[in-house]
Amino acid sequence: MNLTISGHHLEVTPSLRSYVMAKLERILRHFDQVVDVKVLLTVHKQKEKDKRQRAGCTVRVKGQDLFVETRHFDLYAAVDALADKLDRAVVRYKTRQHTSRYGTAKRLPGAGLQLAEMSA
Repeated sequence: MNLTISGHHLEVTPSLRSYVMAKLERILRHFDQVVDVKVLLTVHKQKEKDKRQRAGCTVRVKGQDLFVETRHFDLYAAVDALADKLDRAVVRYKTRQHTSRYGTAKRLPGAGLQLAEMSA
């Protein structure tokens, strides 16, 4: 898994980098086929103070890209919310892949005729 953490209008400190890496390890518990992860941490210069810290993440898995973004007052809280949302998105993707690969049993043509003849 390739992990890229970048920041806009802020410096990504080693403690922030390790915090993001620790939170994103949760994804690998559910799904180990993650190819690439890009995390973008930004601080928007807004006059009001509410929800200027943003954390966005793009996860590249086989066949699809999953994108999640969160906003919060605190950057660490935004990373926590990002990890939760990303965890749900990966589990949802894995469930969709599992159900499409192992779909329901298909009905055989003529199977109903055999049952009707046997009961008569």
